[in-house]
Amino acid sequence: MMSRITFYEDRNFQGRSYECTSDCPDMSSYMSRCHSCRVERGCFMVYDRPNYMGNQYFMRRGEYADYMSMMGMSDTIRSCRMIPMYRGSYRMRIYERDNFQGQMYELMDDCESIMDRFSMSNFMSCNVMEGHWLMYEQPHYRGRMWYMRPGEYRNFMSMGMSGMRFMSMRRIMDS
Repeated sequence: MMSRITFYEDRNFQGRSYECTSDCPDMSSYMSRCHSCRVERGCFMVYDRPNYMGNQYFMRRGEYADYMSMMGMSDTIRSCRMIPMYRGSYRMRIYERDNFQGQMYELMDDCESIMDRFSMSNFMSCNVMEGHWLMYEQPHYRGRMWYMRPGEYRNFMSMGMSGMRFMSMRRIMDS
């Protein structure tokens, strides 16, 4: 059972299409624009710039006949990343400052507001030990989002996230 997403140039699954079953760092040679998509299996992050840069959007199984206007997205989807199926436990440590310095908190479940839960207005680094997570710039899973897979994230600024503040996070669950 392979993950699969199909992008269409026009609304309602019309026009030229391009199918992805894995990561695609640059789709610009296949399509000039994208107005609808269909996720047959799995979950994907789509990006409005090549090489998984720019604004990110989470897509789970379903049909998005006009998702650009529905989600406030631009029509330039330039790359996409498949999120691997995952059925294990979830664990992440967030740190007040860069390089895992300052106050540390551990999460194993969704967090609607780091301010409410930890009395923390922001964090500057994190270590995702288990699972795949979506981080949001506003509480209650709103605003721009960022996909975090297992790994060490020592400095958000160096990852092109300057000015981003993460206020809530959610586990990416298979469903």
